[in-house]
Amino acid sequence: MPNLTPQADLTALQRYVEALETERGFAQQNARDKCLLLGEEVGELFKAVRQAEGMPMDVNAVNSEIADELADVLIYLYSIANRYAVNLEDAFRAKEAKNKTRRWA
Repeated sequence: MPNLTPQADLTALQRYVEALETERGFAQQNARDKCLLLGEEVGELFKAVRQAEGMPMDVNAVNSEIADELADVLIYLYSIANRYAVNLEDAFRAKEAKNKTRRWA
């Protein structure tokens, strides 16, 4: 089992996801598959937010934790990035550098 240290940075988290996918037999899934699974997880996140906000829902709906669903979304983002060899920490920092030059109204 891959080891995840408490001080792991974003790049270490991304490498961890890659290792756990290999260990759990998910490494063969392609980017399209991962995008579809990400969509499902985003839906589960929205459902958890609806529950937390007290919106009317099916009384038989399974309760989900927002933290769990956010973590699932992050795992799938890393999975997709890994399939395109995108380091998400580098991409985040580069995008923020661009955003700092933009004017926000």
